[in-house]
Amino acid sequence: MQSQDKLRIAILSAFAIALHAAERLIPSPIPWLRFGLANIVVLLSIILYGFRVGITITLIRILVGSIFVGTFLGPGFLLSLSGGIISTTAMYLGSILLGNLLSPFGLSLLGSFFHNLAQLTVAYVLFIKRIDAVMYLAPLILFLGIITGSINGIATIALLKKIREDEG
Repeated sequence: MQSQDKLRIAILSAFAIALHAAERLIPSPIPWLRFGLANIVVLLSIILYGFRVGITITLIRILVGSIFVGTFLGPGFLLSLSGGIISTTAMYLGSILLGNLLSPFGLSLLGSFFHNLAQLTVAYVLFIKRIDAVMYLAPLILFLGIITGSINGIATIALLKKIREDEG
């Protein structure tokens, strides 16, 4: 890995960790609801630099962020890890396989959907163990994911526009 790549990953990871930690300060109408603002950095990374940078930032953000907020190796960490890995992979595959069909907005929605699906699956397998409870929660969680994925998608588009203006 070149030193420029290491620097890029370090800077983007720092932004993602800061957003991850700052997000906990935002009042939430539902205790476990998070906007996933750090995923904006991940999606930007995938679009601009590819999967390797995106997944590295995801893993660093989850690891370091969970240590900072005190959830390392707890249920929140496991849910975040599963959602982060699956959503990052889904956004990358979406950008490769459906790149002409999906804008950053669509990729963000795709990532949000798979993030929530992974978390529901892990919650079922490790914690809840009642499919009826998971099926009861799924519509609400997936609906809220549409809202947060939309917000993150709009933010990603705005940031990409600014980055491209600054480069050009």
